[in-house]
Amino acid sequence: MRKTPKFFSSLREMVTMNVNADPGHIAYMYKVNGEVVSVTNQQFYDCVENLGAALVEAGFGRSHIACLSENRYNWIEVYFTSLLTAGVFVPIDKELPADNVVYLLNDSASEIIFCSEKYEALLRAHESELPGLKYVICFDRDEDDGKYLSYKKFMASGEKLDKIEYDSLKSDDNELKYLVYTSGTTGVAKGVMLTEHNICCGIYYGMRVSSVFDKGLSVLPYNHTYEAVCEILVAFHSHTTLCINDSLRKVQENMKFYQPDYIFLVPAFSDHFYAAIWKGIEKKGMTKTFKRMIKLSNGMRKIGIDLRRKLFKSVLEQFGGKLEKIVCGGAPIRPEVGKFFDDIGISMTGGYGITECSPLVSVNDESDNNFNSAGHKLECLEWRIDEPDSDGIGEICVKGDVVMLGYYKRPDLTAEVLKDGWFYTGDYGYINEKDEIVITGRKKNIIIMSNGKNIYPEELEARIANIPYVTEVVVSGITNEHGQDVSLQAEIYIEDENADRSNLSADVKKACAELPPYKHITKIITRDEPFAKTTTNKIKRG
Repeated sequence: MRKTPKFFSSLREMVTMNVNADPGHIAYMYKVNGEVVSVTNQQFYDCVENLGAALVEAGFGRSHIACLSENRYNWIEVYFTSLLTAGVFVPIDKELPADNVVYLLNDSASEIIFCSEKYEALLRAHESELPGLKYVICFDRDEDDGKYLSYKKFMASGEKLDKIEYDSLKSDDNELKYLVYTSGTTGVAKGVMLTEHNICCGIYYGMRVSSVFDKGLSVLPYNHTYEAVCEILVAFHSHTTLCINDSLRKVQENMKFYQPDYIFLVPAFSDHFYAAIWKGIEKKGMTKTFKRMIKLSNGMRKIGIDLRRKLFKSVLEQFGGKLEKIVCGGAPIRPEVGKFFDDIGISMTGGYGITECSPLVSVNDESDNNFNSAGHKLECLEWRIDEPDSDGIGEICVKGDVVMLGYYKRPDLTAEVLKDGWFYTGDYGYINEKDEIVITGRKKNIIIMSNGKNIYPEELEARIANIPYVTEVVVSGITNEHGQDVSLQAEIYIEDENADRSNLSADVKKACAELPPYKHITKIITRDEPFAKTTTNKIKRG
């Protein structure tokens, strides 16, 4: 069932409005030692109130509050509680090395941090390098130990306190509320400053162009804005039950267990599911039969008869049997993957987002889904293409309510990307005739050939990635003695050791055959190891 968003002017208003509307609704489900715990709206709100009162009593009602942990229910409690203070929430990526964690905690001026047991040891080891950190509150600690406090005891202390002061906290909705450090494919992390107004608009206007349903499975890292805003906050506002996945190795197992009707993923997940389904079909010798079933089903749909849930029941049961929608973010959806899931009865919608835009810019609605575009912009935004070339391709610029304040303590970097209210995204693309954005690649990845032609490696990589046995690929330029790019090479990783690689060159040539000659690959390099990745699973380029 589609959820219609209600307007709200603050996050506290959103939370109290939803709790008052349905206090008994199950907001969260998660497992503890194999047993499922269900948390109602009212129970969750009481936890937030207790934690908030304890923070105020300890003097942190206006502080920068960090959180370093794997995905878990406690993270969500801290997240909501911090957003409702007059301070700033600072999510820390658990995948970062210790020196980066120390740098971010110091750079963000965090005074208190919540963490799980695994990361308490890291903080203890670097305590002398963190002079501004006053308390470490550990989710898994039973007793206090100096500045290292028990989360359970801290929460319990708030239960006995008056909540008036916490409830009355208010910060300017156009000032820093949420400080998110990016983990780009190159360069040092930058602190993106988002306001409460940014976040509220991201929730409300995002739900105006896309929908979520009754039960979701929460999989992606919570420190990433895509998951934290587009799923966690949207789910609460839309009275969705969010089930917390306890391990990336158990995603499919938990889909079968919780039976969600929607899930947020990055394309790496959906690509894996797609490949695994076809591999299973081929193993059973059912490839031709399955393709005939898809053709028959699509023909029936044209005359108004939809049999997908019956015809492809065995495949759908691998996802719990009730999955209606996969929302993909972080990178473009491969059109053939999107079409396949639509063919079997699961809507796969993608969009375009960037942390600096809270993080959503555009999204495809399942009622008008275009796998070759990133959809329509949010109603609160304007967009334009800066210096388009002859094909209409240029840098995507956006202006509006979700655009960040700037980069924390970096006015120099802010000035490079915010000009006259316009945010220069660093992404290249064009706006099609339906006013949808089509992403062609990152500005910093563009290969400028010696003949003046611009190559977007992502276009070629998407084609080569369609070769069934290719796992990962990076396209780059081959330079001459003058440092000019004169031709193109593809570096390819093939995970399957048993794959027949003898036709790789011919398959790459075939994949790019429809492109003009200057976009053809002239050299292929194979590698034995996967490419290094960012924490959002994007390949790090040199």
